[in-house]
Amino acid sequence: MSRVERSLILRAMLHAILRALVAPAPDRLPDHDARLALAALLVRVAKTDGLYAAEEVERIDRALTARYGLDAFAVARLRAEAEELEAQAPDTVRFTRALKAATALEDRAGLVQAMWSVALSDGIRDAEEDRLLRMVANLLGLTDVESNLARQRAERGADRG
Repeated sequence: MSRVERSLILRAMLHAILRALVAPAPDRLPDHDARLALAALLVRVAKTDGLYAAEEVERIDRALTARYGLDAFAVARLRAEAEELEAQAPDTVRFTRALKAATALEDRAGLVQAMWSVALSDGIRDAEEDRLLRMVANLLGLTDVESNLARQRAERGADRG
Protein backbone atom coordinates (compact mmCIF):
# COMPACT_ATOMS: atom_id res chain seq x y z
CA MET A 1 0.00 0.00 0.00
CA SER A 2 1.42 3.37 -0.96
CA ARG A 3 2.00 6.24 1.43
CA VAL A 4 -0.78 8.22 -0.25
CA GLU A 5 -3.25 5.34 0.15
CA ARG A 6 -2.32 4.97 3.84
CA SER A 7 -2.79 8.69 4.32
CA LEU A 8 -6.24 8.60 2.70
CA ILE A 9 -7.29 5.62 4.83
CA LEU A 10 -6.04 7.34 8.00
CA ARG A 11 -7.92 10.53 7.12
CA ALA A 12 -11.14 8.59 6.47
CA MET A 13 -10.76 6.78 9.78
CA LEU A 14 -10.09 10.02 11.68
CA HIS A 15 -13.11 11.69 10.09
CA ALA A 16 -15.32 8.74 11.08
CA ILE A 17 -14.10 8.97 14.67
CA LEU A 18 -14.58 12.74 14.71
CA ARG A 19 -18.15 12.33 13.41
CA ALA A 20 -18.82 9.85 16.22
CA LEU A 21 -17.39 12.27 18.77
CA VAL A 22 -19.58 15.18 17.68
CA ALA A 23 -22.76 13.11 17.64
CA PRO A 24 -25.31 14.20 20.29
CA ALA A 25 -24.78 10.94 22.22
CA PRO A 26 -21.57 9.21 21.14
CA ASP A 27 -21.96 5.50 20.40
CA ARG A 28 -19.71 2.90 21.97
CA LEU A 29 -16.44 3.01 20.07
CA PRO A 30 -14.98 -0.10 18.45
CA ASP A 31 -11.85 -1.38 20.23
CA HIS A 32 -9.36 0.19 17.82
CA ASP A 33 -11.16 3.52 18.00
CA ALA A 34 -11.24 3.33 21.80
CA ARG A 35 -7.47 2.75 21.78
CA LEU A 36 -7.08 5.72 19.48
CA ALA A 37 -9.33 7.86 21.70
CA LEU A 38 -7.24 7.03 24.78
CA ALA A 39 -4.01 7.69 22.92
CA ALA A 40 -5.32 11.04 21.68
CA LEU A 41 -6.43 11.98 25.18
CA LEU A 42 -2.94 11.10 26.49
CA VAL A 43 -1.48 13.35 23.79
CA ARG A 44 -3.88 16.12 24.81
CA VAL A 45 -2.82 15.78 28.45
CA ALA A 46 0.84 15.94 27.42
CA LYS A 47 0.27 19.11 25.36
CA THR A 48 -1.83 20.90 27.99
CA ASP A 49 1.15 22.67 29.56
CA GLY A 50 2.27 23.94 26.14
CA LEU A 51 5.20 21.53 25.90
CA TYR A 52 5.15 18.12 24.25
CA ALA A 53 8.31 16.76 25.85
CA ALA A 54 10.19 13.62 24.88
CA GLU A 55 9.52 12.22 28.38
CA GLU A 56 5.80 12.60 27.77
CA VAL A 57 5.98 10.85 24.40
CA GLU A 58 7.94 8.01 26.00
CA ARG A 59 5.38 7.74 28.82
CA ILE A 60 2.51 7.68 26.31
CA ASP A 61 4.22 4.85 24.46
CA ARG A 62 4.83 2.91 27.69
CA ALA A 63 1.22 3.38 28.85
CA LEU A 64 -0.16 2.17 25.51
CA THR A 65 2.25 -0.78 25.45
CA ALA A 66 1.27 -1.80 28.98
CA ARG A 67 -2.46 -1.40 28.40
CA TYR A 68 -2.73 -3.02 24.97
CA GLY A 69 0.37 -5.22 24.67
CA LEU A 70 1.46 -3.59 21.40
CA ASP A 71 4.96 -3.76 19.97
CA ALA A 72 7.05 -0.61 19.50
CA PHE A 73 6.05 -0.21 15.85
CA ALA A 74 2.31 -0.53 16.58
CA VAL A 75 2.54 1.89 19.50
CA ALA A 76 4.41 4.46 17.40
CA ARG A 77 1.79 4.15 14.65
CA LEU A 78 -1.07 4.48 17.17
CA ARG A 79 0.54 7.55 18.76
CA ALA A 80 1.07 9.17 15.34
CA GLU A 81 -2.62 8.63 14.51
CA ALA A 82 -3.53 9.97 17.96
CA GLU A 83 -1.47 13.11 17.46
CA GLU A 84 -3.36 13.83 14.25
CA LEU A 85 -6.73 13.06 15.85
CA GLU A 86 -5.97 15.20 18.91
CA ALA A 87 -5.12 18.14 16.67
CA GLN A 88 -8.52 17.86 14.93
CA ALA A 89 -10.63 16.57 17.82
CA PRO A 90 -13.58 18.44 19.27
CA ASP A 91 -13.62 19.56 22.84
CA THR A 92 -12.30 17.26 25.56
CA VAL A 93 -15.76 16.77 27.07
CA ARG A 94 -17.18 14.87 24.08
CA PHE A 95 -13.89 13.08 23.61
CA THR A 96 -13.95 11.84 27.21
CA ARG A 97 -17.61 10.86 27.05
CA ALA A 98 -16.90 8.66 24.04
CA LEU A 99 -14.02 7.03 25.92
CA LYS A 100 -16.27 6.53 28.94
CA ALA A 101 -18.81 4.71 26.78
CA ALA A 102 -16.04 2.42 25.52
CA THR A 103 -14.54 1.61 28.93
CA ALA A 104 -15.93 -0.36 31.84
CA LEU A 105 -16.17 1.56 35.13
CA GLU A 106 -13.60 -0.68 36.80
CA ASP A 107 -11.04 0.16 34.07
CA ARG A 108 -11.44 3.93 34.16
CA ALA A 109 -9.13 4.53 37.13
CA GLY A 110 -6.38 2.90 35.08
CA LEU A 111 -7.05 5.38 32.28
CA VAL A 112 -6.71 8.29 34.69
CA GLN A 113 -3.56 6.77 36.17
CA ALA A 114 -2.06 6.62 32.67
CA MET A 115 -3.03 10.26 32.11
CA TRP A 116 -1.45 11.28 35.42
CA SER A 117 1.72 9.37 34.53
CA VAL A 118 1.96 11.37 31.29
CA ALA A 119 1.21 14.67 33.03
CA LEU A 120 3.84 14.05 35.69
CA SER A 121 6.50 12.57 33.40
CA ASP A 122 8.16 15.91 32.67
CA GLY A 123 8.74 16.48 36.40
CA ILE A 124 6.39 19.46 36.61
CA ARG A 125 2.92 19.44 38.10
CA ASP A 126 1.17 22.06 36.03
CA ALA A 127 -2.07 23.74 37.17
CA GLU A 128 -3.65 23.36 33.70
CA GLU A 129 -2.88 19.64 33.68
CA ASP A 130 -4.42 19.36 37.16
CA ARG A 131 -7.55 21.15 35.94
CA LEU A 132 -7.84 18.98 32.84
CA LEU A 133 -7.36 15.74 34.76
CA ARG A 134 -9.91 16.73 37.42
CA MET A 135 -12.43 17.38 34.63
CA VAL A 136 -11.59 14.17 32.75
CA ALA A 137 -11.80 12.04 35.91
CA ASN A 138 -15.19 13.54 36.69
CA LEU A 139 -16.44 12.97 33.13
CA LEU A 140 -15.26 9.36 33.35
CA GLY A 141 -17.44 8.96 36.45
CA LEU A 142 -14.61 8.89 38.99
CA THR A 143 -14.57 10.75 42.27
CA ASP A 144 -11.84 13.17 43.33
CA VAL A 145 -10.61 10.52 45.76
CA GLU A 146 -10.34 7.92 42.96
CA SER A 147 -8.48 10.43 40.78
CA ASN A 148 -6.14 11.28 43.65
CA LEU A 149 -5.42 7.59 44.22
CA ALA A 150 -4.71 7.17 40.50
CA ARG A 151 -2.30 10.14 40.69
CA GLN A 152 -0.55 8.60 43.69
CA ARG A 153 -0.16 5.28 41.85
CA ALA A 154 1.26 7.18 38.86
CA GLU A 155 3.71 9.00 41.14
CA ARG A 156 4.82 5.72 42.74
CA GLY A 157 5.25 4.19 39.29
CA ALA A 158 7.37 7.17 38.21
CA ASP A 159 9.55 6.73 41.30
CA ARG A 160 10.33 3.17 40.15
CA GLY A 161 11.31 4.39 36.70
